[in-house]
Amino acid sequence: MATRDFLVEIGTEELPPKALSLLSSSFETGFSNALAQHHLTFSAIRRYATPRRLALIVSDLIEKQADTQLVKFGPAVSAAFDAKGNPTPAALGFAKSCGVEVSALATAKRDGVEKMSFSTTEDGKTAQSLLPDIVNDVLAQLPIPKRMRWGSSRDEFVRPVHWIVLLFGGEGLSATLLGVHASTFTFGHRFHYNEKIQLEHASDYETLLEDPGSVIADFDKRKQMIRKLVVEEGELIGATTVVDEDLLDEVTGLVEYPVALTGKFEKSFLDIPPEALILTMKSHQKCFYLVDESSNLLPRFITVSNIRSKDPKQVIEGNERVIRPRLADARFFYEADKRRPLVDRLDQLKNIVFQEKLGTVFDKSQRVSKLARAIAVKLEANVKFCERAAQLSKCDLVTDMVGEFADLQGLMGYYYALNDGEPEEVAIALNEQYMPRYSGGALPTSTTGSVLAIADKLDSIVGLFAIGQPPTGSKDPFALRRCGIGILRILVERELDLNILDCIDQSISGFEKLKISPKTRTDVFDFLLERFRAWYLDESISSDVFQSVIALKPQRPLDFHQRILAVHHFSKLPQSEALAVANKRVSNLLSKLDNKTTDVDIDQALLQEPAEKELFNVLSSKIMDVAPLFENGLYKDGLEQLAELKDSVDDFFDNVLVMCDDLSLRSNRIALLQRLRSLFLQVADISYLHNN
Repeated sequence: MATRDFLVEIGTEELPPKALSLLSSSFETGFSNALAQHHLTFSAIRRYATPRRLALIVSDLIEKQADTQLVKFGPAVSAAFDAKGNPTPAALGFAKSCGVEVSALATAKRDGVEKMSFSTTEDGKTAQSLLPDIVNDVLAQLPIPKRMRWGSSRDEFVRPVHWIVLLFGGEGLSATLLGVHASTFTFGHRFHYNEKIQLEHASDYETLLEDPGSVIADFDKRKQMIRKLVVEEGELIGATTVVDEDLLDEVTGLVEYPVALTGKFEKSFLDIPPEALILTMKSHQKCFYLVDESSNLLPRFITVSNIRSKDPKQVIEGNERVIRPRLADARFFYEADKRRPLVDRLDQLKNIVFQEKLGTVFDKSQRVSKLARAIAVKLEANVKFCERAAQLSKCDLVTDMVGEFADLQGLMGYYYALNDGEPEEVAIALNEQYMPRYSGGALPTSTTGSVLAIADKLDSIVGLFAIGQPPTGSKDPFALRRCGIGILRILVERELDLNILDCIDQSISGFEKLKISPKTRTDVFDFLLERFRAWYLDESISSDVFQSVIALKPQRPLDFHQRILAVHHFSKLPQSEALAVANKRVSNLLSKLDNKTTDVDIDQALLQEPAEKELFNVLSSKIMDVAPLFENGLYKDGLEQLAELKDSVDDFFDNVLVMCDDLSLRSNRIALLQRLRSLFLQVADISYLHNN
């Protein structure tokens, strides 16, 4: 079947830079799926994206759909003809619907019944006839939160559309999309070559746009070009350019032909916290910052221009003139904020609503302070530091600097607390309260910071569960799932042995004005433990292992984690499957009994079979061996000891009839199995390891 390359380009006004990569990938995915749905095969698809265009090149696109063989079924043969062999009204009606005589009909089996049938061939449609509608449909489905209209048109898109290219092989397709008639010419760079570029074939697209068009159409190629340019600019002055990936993506979405230029600012600005300077350069000016060999911030920046100026010095000076007032604003905010201690801002928090039913940010900070104190006592941390950090934790929200740069919350609290003469541990905690800030992010390093982070996150979770606003589906406006996994990570990775259920109770007690359902306690507890599930799946620990531990609902996350690691190790031992099966059998047997207590005495005098005597002796020995191990949380070592029970357990089930007629023997053997199961249940319910 003949094929051609197909080019589609949507030329627009400047597209939103942060969304450009997503729009481009969505365009590619949507178009690929649409071609598959229309049975139009191709060998490859490549996407292009610049501030002024979205484009795709589909290689070796088939020119026409394959013809389709259609079979239409009618009445059963037995109902199609009467006793004399004449066609019945049913047969005549079916033939008429097919546009043929009855004699032209055939027969075929369907669902085991011989029926009248008629076969026909439906010609496949040409790609030329299908492609315009496919493009239109895919564009309509792009993830655009807010669409625009322009002029008198009723068409909508992310930005006004100025030209469209539909080129199939060397043939331009006639169509009107988004109010624009398609053509076979594109446009070059807005400033360097704002002229039509005639395209004869899709393969010419990228080459002609670059020369003479002065446009690097491939997003990834342009991105790597910018990376190389800014790194080289830093090397020219003996510095290291810090390449932020999000900023790199945004800058790539701002330029069509990048040129990197290095500017400078006064050293006096370095008195401002470096994070504030960096954020100013990144968010306002889209500039990359530079550091020396000791990672200290330098008074230099790199900007990426969209033009090749004949006088780069003027472009650099222009950027310097713009960046200085921004840095001056940051310095003004910083100096003004330092004149007033954080503690004096507490009352301002009463004017900021945290959540309508949960009160103000001030209310939250007071609850967190009480909770932090309780947690500090349990962990033997510095209670005064934890209380003080909690009281000051949200005060930087009402500073000018955080008002300008919300991303600096916590961090500016750290700088202002040091300026106020607060203990360094308290100051560090103000920044660490938000950690981890994202999935896999850094954790608090200080004990006070860990306590504050746990208390702050737990207060949010408990409060929102209490008012009936837990996360639902994909909706989690307060990021409670992230808070939950953050709490667990801090407790596990910092090895803080804390009973989380006690902490939940303490947090609930802080919501004095709310009538909280008793169910909230268990809901929050279950929610937190469930956060472990995704964590362990990421660590390639099976859901069976997770289920075996969560069945016991250990209340200390660190202990939960240690059990998981122990059971995961146990599951890899050769004895584990047989012991899991045995535990499953015991579990099923016990579930059918009225008396399910696990504390039943075993009468040695009733032990008759050698196998049951052996199991009793081995169990008695193992109980003594593993008791100190389990007591000290050495679950892995304990389970390795219990793995040695396999042969005795197998021998018991092979040679002892548990459900015998003698009730006393039966009860004694069940008690023996209860002891076996209770021994494993000190760690986990390993019956979940056997799901067959």
